[in-house]
This record gives sequence, structure tokens and C-alpha cells, in this order.
Amino acid sequence: MKKYSLSSKILSCFFVLLSLVWVFPIWEVIINSLKSNDYVKLEPFALPNSETFVGFANYVKGLTFGNYPFLKSVGYSLFITVVSVVLILLCCSMAAWYIARVQSTASKVFYYLCLFSMIVPFQMVMFTLTSTAKDLSLNTPWTIPIVYLGFGAGLAIFMFVGFVKGLPLEIEEAAVIDGCGPIQTFFQVILPMLKPTMISVGILELMWVWNDYLLPYLVLDITEYRTIPIHVQYLKGSYGTVDLGATMAIIMMAILPIIIVYLFCQKHIIKGVAAGAVKG
Repeated sequence: MKKYSLSSKILSCFFVLLSLVWVFPIWEVIINSLKSNDYVKLEPFALPNSETFVGFANYVKGLTFGNYPFLKSVGYSLFITVVSVVLILLCCSMAAWYIARVQSTASKVFYYLCLFSMIVPFQMVMFTLTSTAKDLSLNTPWTIPIVYLGFGAGLAIFMFVGFVKGLPLEIEEAAVIDGCGPIQTFFQVILPMLKPTMISVGILELMWVWNDYLLPYLVLDITEYRTIPIHVQYLKGSYGTVDLGATMAIIMMAILPIIIVYLFCQKHIIKGVAAGAVKG
């Protein structure tokens, strides 16, 4: 029977406590989404009881609250997220394959520029981005995925390049001998082998785009287009009053899909990150 040292037990206890700290805010959102607004303010940490419990009334109210439909915000968030992630996966995997296989000065410069973009704070470029997006007509839900492609390319290309460098070059040479061109080689040979990193990058970018508040707020016309994070901000009644119960219900509906996706795919994230980090 395997024995654990004292240090291992201490570390296990530490990480369990740390996990509880991270989970606690989600727990607070759940319990407060089931309580009436007054008790959310008075007893935010108390469990719902017979006096404070309102069931799913907050969820119904959140769906119908205000003059901007919540389902419309869901539609915009879903469209922006799916299109952005697909663009990032497709474009960045192709770029990474080129960078890994074409050892030229231009490809190296492009690669290091992508890495540099990962360390530049968004706050440094957000004001310039607003005017640039407006000038280039990138300030609609149908075009903002291009902006997300630019900001998400750094991490995606970094992970894809690390994985592609570990792939045997002989497989591509065999495909060329069989008559495959570059496009056929990529889609029929390289892309299937990129599946672990594809899943990892896809999930990470999915969580980022779905939960992002600042970029849509700066770029989109929020009177006409609102994603879910922006919708939550405007859950206000007359004189600026906020129904915290309905707000918690909306937040719960917003984070639940991402939590489910992450729980089912977390093992792929670990595998893909490890593969992209150690290969090459």
C-alpha cells in the first residue's frame, strides 16, 4: 500500500483549502440566486430557508427583466464565441504549421511578435483599438471575431508551434510523395494530429471570449448589441436600483455552460498544454 509523506499530506490539505476558496464565490452565486432580493442584501452568506427561498422566480425575472431580452444577449455571445474560437483555431494552427516548418527570418519575426503580444497589457491598446475598430467597421457582432483573432493568436500560436515541432516531418514528406499539396497535407495529415492541442486551445479561448466584458463594451454599440456580461451590468430598475436576486440568477445561467464544458474537457486541457509545452 502506497504511503504518503507528511509534506504530501500538507500540500493536499493546502490545495483542498485553496480549491474551496475558488469555489466559494460560485457557491455564493447559487444560494443567492434562490433568495429574495432583500435577503440577498441582508444575509448574503446565509443559506435559503422557508422565509428567504423564492425558488426559480429570480431566474424567470432575470429572463424578462428590462427592455433588452436576455436571450438576445445569449445569441450574440454564442455567435461571437463560436465564430471567434473557430477563427482562432483554424488561422492559428495554419500559421503555426508554417512557422514550425519554414525556417525563415520572416517566420521567426512573426512568431516572436505573437509571443510579444501575450505580454502586452490590454489596457495599453484599448483606446486605440476602439477608434481602429470603428474606422475598419469591426464594431459589430459579425466582425468583432476578427478582433478576438488578433488578441487570441499569441497563446494559440505558441501552443500550436510547440506541438507541430514534435510531429515527425517524414509523415508530411510521405503525403507530398503521394501527391498532396500544402492544403491537402494540412487538412488531411496535420490537422487530425493537432486534435489534443486543438481541444485545449479551443476550451481556453472559449472561456475567455464567453466571459469577456471589456472588449465588447469598448467596441460594440451597447445600446444595440449586448453580450451576456454587458447585459448583467444593465440589470437595473428605476432610479438605478439593482435586483441582486435576479442578477445572481443571470450570472448563474451565464457561467453554468462554461463550467459544464470545462468539467468535461479539463483532461484534454492538461494533455494539450503539456504536449504543446514539452515538444520541440
